[in-house]
Amino acid sequence: MDQAHRDPAIRVTAMPADTNAYGDIFGGWLLSMMDSAAGLTAARYSHGRAVTVAMDGMQFHEPVKVGDEVSVYTSIERVGRTSMTIAVEAWRRARHVDHAAKVTQAKFTFVAIDEAGRPRPVEG
Repeated sequence: MDQAHRDPAIRVTAMPADTNAYGDIFGGWLLSMMDSAAGLTAARYSHGRAVTVAMDGMQFHEPVKVGDEVSVYTSIERVGRTSMTIAVEAWRRARHVDHAAKVTQAKFTFVAIDEAGRPRPVEG
């Protein structure tokens, strides 16, 4: 994904409440932002409710600090009958600079569901 020419699915400022005891942002907070961004993409694409059913492993390339702007980018990689695989990247940018750095990436699998919580065809 080329983040320089795309709008992020989510952009947020990392805040003190999101830190661990060492002052870095919790990995779980970042994972939550990524899952939320992928969920927005899945719901929009499938025209309805979609739930996370799997995620591949993540590796953190560098920490996110308080005050960093975190941008999460998504792209749909695969669409099945009821499921979608969404590639997600998280980037950080220090508050007063232009340069952004990729923090992590993962692939999330979502299943489109109906009102009863059963899988439904992806309408795409």
